[in-house]
Amino acid sequence: MVTAPPRPALSSGRSFVAAIDQGTTSTRCLVVDDQARVVATAQVEHAQHYPQPGWVEHDPLEIWRNTVHVVEQALENAGLQATDLAACGIANQRETVVVWDRVTGEPVHPAIVWQDTRTEATCTRLAADPETDSLFRAVTGLPLSSYFSGPKIAWVLDHVEGARGRAGRGDLLAGTVDSWLIWKLTGGPEGGQHVTDVTNASRTLLMDLRRLEWSPELASRLDVPVEVLPRIHRSSEVYGLGHGDGPLPGVPVAAALGDQHAALVGQGCFEPGSSKSTYGTGGFLLCNTGEEIVRSEHGLLSTVAYQLNDGPPCYALEGSVAVAGSLIQWLRDRLELIRDVAEVESLAASVPDSGGAYVVPAFSGLLAPRWRPDARGVIAGLTAYTCKAHLVRAALEATCFQTREVVEAMRADTGHPIDELTVDGGMVANSLLMQLQSDTLQVPLSAPAVTETTALGAAFAAGLAVGVWDDLESVAAVCHRGRRWRPDPASALPTTGWREWNRAVDRSLDWAPSDQLVKENA
Repeated sequence: MVTAPPRPALSSGRSFVAAIDQGTTSTRCLVVDDQARVVATAQVEHAQHYPQPGWVEHDPLEIWRNTVHVVEQALENAGLQATDLAACGIANQRETVVVWDRVTGEPVHPAIVWQDTRTEATCTRLAADPETDSLFRAVTGLPLSSYFSGPKIAWVLDHVEGARGRAGRGDLLAGTVDSWLIWKLTGGPEGGQHVTDVTNASRTLLMDLRRLEWSPELASRLDVPVEVLPRIHRSSEVYGLGHGDGPLPGVPVAAALGDQHAALVGQGCFEPGSSKSTYGTGGFLLCNTGEEIVRSEHGLLSTVAYQLNDGPPCYALEGSVAVAGSLIQWLRDRLELIRDVAEVESLAASVPDSGGAYVVPAFSGLLAPRWRPDARGVIAGLTAYTCKAHLVRAALEATCFQTREVVEAMRADTGHPIDELTVDGGMVANSLLMQLQSDTLQVPLSAPAVTETTALGAAFAAGLAVGVWDDLESVAAVCHRGRRWRPDPASALPTTGWREWNRAVDRSLDWAPSDQLVKENA
């Protein structure tokens, strides 16, 4: 652990913390004060690359350039210098992997994104052996799936010429996006720290969930050399100081959490049983299970929620939906049904319902709780009556129905009702979507005053590491609630809508035959 130098006291008596939220479609920087008030933000999107069906890639160097830009822009917007910051924390898209040269700092391949399915054939082959499948589930809490990071690292080493040999000689480093950014921020080839935290490590299929260490046996089975992997640390800890040539010179880089775990912290969900649902590129529902690892029998994931300061690891159950906000982007960028995401709410509200149309956005299969990589996207129930507004409303309803599946699985696994759901993420700005979600679940929803809780959670974790906040109670004290939505008991969504959407899901299954899956992963 690196000891942070004392930061200068500001004349205003306020402390400031920066958070880098590196997401699937954009990178943002949030600067907050010690009362969790947002001082400034900056955000920029990065390109999405789809070289083949089922493949999704990002440019790691573009992500790094964008990170530098948003940090500098946020500080400028706040009227602050890097020296005014007590610390910086990072939240990141979790299962996306980068492999790079430790000497040059150059990635050897584009980042393979969590949505990518090119390793499905490998995972299917491994899962076909019941003993292997059971071993991975028991040790990691995860099913063998292309969703996770470990198989992606192995794919890069096997498909980039000379990469496996370079890895064996110690010339390559690999990790999730948090590791890439921390290494770059703390010096890169000039002494950059190659680390990750327990939440990101828990999403790789390589970490022992109880021991919080890399499992040599699982790494061997996935053909990933442990030597390329980062050191596993707590989520709240000073990993290193910002390098002088970077955007945060001398600033303690003091937290890392996978984005959904950061949102759990940002919502103040510190008590066992507390839950949150994030609506971003995908949809993610996490339920805090405390120090107990709860094994799911209904298609959910057992994962590390966080490990803050010197406290014990806290665990969670999670249900992951691959496509939520990205469905709206697809309507905009690929189908060109809309010109701007801002149009969605008013367009969907212009019709009373979806006109009998249902969307199943299984672009890369279905994740929790079904885990069906063979599923593909379906639009069902089209008639001559269907118009653009109906399809946009059906897209919003698809997010609601997918979330309901996860909520029902969570209730079954925990034995506890979810009487109210806290929500966050960019899609919460769409009030119609939140009302449809409340109607579908027939429970109230509540949003925090600061809806970008992913970034806020990273800021909280970093602030805890350097003493901006003393403990979880002081963090919870500045987590303020915002809007609420109450269900309409007369809505047809939980009855007719739910039944018909499940009929559409049935039609999405077995759409990608096994020979096509093998071809996609060749």
